Amino acid sequence: MLEKIAALGISGFEAVGVAVILAAGLRGVADCLRRSPAVRLRLAQGMALGLEFKLGSEILRTVMVRDFGEIALVGAIILLRAALTFLIHWEIRAEGGTGQTHSGQ
Repeated sequence: MLEKIAALGISGFEAVGVAVILAAGLRGVADCLRRSPAVRLRLAQGMALGLEFKLGSEILRTVMVRDFGEIALVGAIILLRAALTFLIHWEIRAEGGTGQTHSGQ
């Protein structure tokens, strides 16, 4: 039962993450065409939010791990996505944003 709930959560987080990244990319293209000065900042914020959802799916994926090889793979994916999120947040701060999410964190 727990595996079914985790699988549903994984699919949900993955879908939301992909949708957020796609929406941020489309908005980035539109901002670029309009020559908006905030295009890089908005794109980075959207990618960071999308990666947070993708990271959530990887954390849920640990519930379904069965052996050490899978643990190592999921751990490596989590580290890579966390590093990407950190770098994007660093870029957001460098662009003059606050680095805060919509919830004020």
